[in-house]
Amino acid sequence: MQLQKALQKTVSVISLSFLLILPAYALDLSEAKSTGQVGETSTGYIAAIKPSSKVNALVANINSQRKVYYQEIANQNSISLQAVEARAGIKAIQKTPAGEFINSGAGWQLK
Repeated sequence: MQLQKALQKTVSVISLSFLLILPAYALDLSEAKSTGQVGETSTGYIAAIKPSSKVNALVANINSQRKVYYQEIANQNSISLQAVEARAGIKAIQKTPAGEFINSGAGWQLK
């Protein structure tokens, strides 16, 4: 009985430690932008400049969240998803600070 409790406690501690350490290995969007790994595009989505498994996972995650949000806006305003994406792309590029990458359709460039 005591062995079982000790084992459960050990598993709990290991699980909690893993959950606390995991975010340290995850890539943050602002970090990825500032280090030139991803950039904003005219399509309203980010894209990888320096692909890796972490960068690709971040891009997929952010873009899927953006698409859901864009679709909600499109539905609320009775406009197409493509119209929302295009407008979001313009805004994202305008808001991108100097020193980060953008792609307005002519390839990657530093803003």
